[in-house]
Amino acid sequence: MASNSGVRVTDNSIKIRQVSHYQFSFVAGSNTEAGVWTLQLVCDEGAWEEVLSLTADDADNLQDVLKHQDTVYYDVERRVLMFGVAKPGS
Repeated sequence: MASNSGVRVTDNSIKIRQVSHYQFSFVAGSNTEAGVWTLQLVCDEGAWEEVLSLTADDADNLQDVLKHQDTVYYDVERRVLMFGVAKPGS
């Protein structure tokens, strides 16, 4: 009989996610406050979602980078986007 002594993997235990889709949005501010750009990350085909608040410059830069990358990962714990994933020596 097989033993079930392995570690259980749950959605919350996965720390690095692959970005499947993303969407930029702009939330208008009030008369006295500036609006805010947001970036919604959909990771692992919808298994995880994250919304990041951005400056206009960051939104512009991230849009350029995301447009030109085939693979992007997101570190859930550290809230870090990782681009340009490549094998050593390539």
